[in-house]
Parts: sequence; structure tokens; C-alpha cells
Amino acid sequence: MSNLATVTPIRPTLAVVERQVADLDDGFIMIAMRLYEELIGANLTRNQAKVAHAVCRKTYGFKKKMDRIADSQLAEIARISRSKANIAKNELISMKVLISEAGTIGPNKNIDEWVIPECSQIGNFVSKSGTKNVSKPDTQDVPALGAHKRNTLNIKDNTPLPPQGEEEGQAEQESKKRAPAIPYQAFLDAYNDILGDRLPNARDLTDKRRRAIKQLLPRLKTPNVDGFRAYLSAFSRMARSYYFGDSKSGWRADFDFMLRETTLVGVREGKFAEREVAE
Repeated sequence: MSNLATVTPIRPTLAVVERQVADLDDGFIMIAMRLYEELIGANLTRNQAKVAHAVCRKTYGFKKKMDRIADSQLAEIARISRSKANIAKNELISMKVLISEAGTIGPNKNIDEWVIPECSQIGNFVSKSGTKNVSKPDTQDVPALGAHKRNTLNIKDNTPLPPQGEEEGQAEQESKKRAPAIPYQAFLDAYNDILGDRLPNARDLTDKRRRAIKQLLPRLKTPNVDGFRAYLSAFSRMARSYYFGDSKSGWRADFDFMLRETTLVGVREGKFAEREVAE
């Protein structure tokens, strides 16, 4: 009689992994091939590219050219913070990759209008992996160190020196390239959103207005669009009815009036109110 026992092999339990498969039945976006290719090849930052695609999703994904899209919605799709989504959105509007009208935004199909700064780092980047296979020079025929030094003592450096002041100019240009773009359109939209129902709407973003925004920006308590909105809201709360057309002449303040430094100082000092109101 055999004493061998029958052994039943134990199979490990396989974990069930849920597969996620994209399907057209779940929805799709119709987007012009030229626009899509430009978005792919555009010199955008990571967050700018994320927000640009998120705007396409929230517009073309619902068969709309433009729509009111909250920053929180863009942040959720792009998987970044709300503040980063807001900054990227305003930068894209400034570069005219996105357009904004009466509180709505959407992709700008007029690609020729896009103003995207060039990146000086592209083409100069060398990856570490690219240097792994670089062979070492053959040193068998290299003369001794002492002889090498004697040979190089008589060699003059013929490399031309840059003209005086050129290095400073290059540094200044690099500094300007690194400076973030001012979202001028976002400032105009903020004015229309907060004061557009009481004061004349601003439509044209002229060079004069761009210069005024650039000069006013560093004087705001918070030097960004949010700081400008806070300033406009303070004016809306405190200003006398005179500034909103309640006078014999019917004069009203406007966007250019709000871009003046004297107006900003007046709001801070409560000069436009019947009585002083803290900002």
C-alpha cells in the first residue's frame, strides 16, 4: 500500500483590477485639427497647457465656443490649485490664446493673434542620459602635464571681449524674458464685472491703457488682478453718486479714471466718499 499523499496545489488569489478605458460613447470633443496642433506645439508652461486644454473641454466638450467657467472647474480638470489655474488662465488671455468677453472665456481660433514669448532654453537642453555613451578621449598620445603647460604658455587667447555694457544689456533682456506677462485683458474684464453696470463699459485695450495698467500694478496693495478687483470694489462702495452720473453735467468715472494713480490714492484716503470709509 502506498503512503504517498495527494497534494493539491494552491493558486494565489488574483486581485481584481478595474480597467479604465476611454470610449466615444462617454462623450467626445470636436476641435479643429489646426487649433489642436497649435496647442500641442505652442511654447506654453505646464499649467498654461493644462488650463488651455481644460477650457477646450468645458467649451467644445459642450458644443460651445465660449462659456462662463469658474477657476475651480479649471483647477479640477487640470489637477492643479485654484490660484495656479487663475494665474495660467489670465496669462493665456494676455497671450490671446484664450479670449474673454463679458465674463465668458473660450479658445481663440484666430491663431495669428496668439502672442507667445519664445523660450531661450529650448534647443539648449542636454539630458543626462544623452551623455552616457560619450566616449573618453584617448590619452595615450597626450604629453606629460609639465610639457603641456610649457606649450600653452605661448598661446594667446584670441577670443574677442564683448563690448562694454553688452553683458549688462543681455542680463536686462534675460530679466525681461523671465518677467511674467501682465494679463491686461483680465484687468479690463475685472472693471466691467465690478463697475460695468454703473459706469461705461471698457471695450478697447489700447496701448495707453496697457501702459497705465503697468504703472498702476506695483502700487496696488496686492500687485495682481485680485488686488485691482479689491481696489475697484472699494471705490464702488465708497464713491459718492456724483462719480456715477448723479450731477447736472452727467459726468461719470470710467476705466481710464480708475487707472489713474490719483484715483487709487483717493480711494485709500477716502476722498471720494461723503465720509471717510476704510479700504
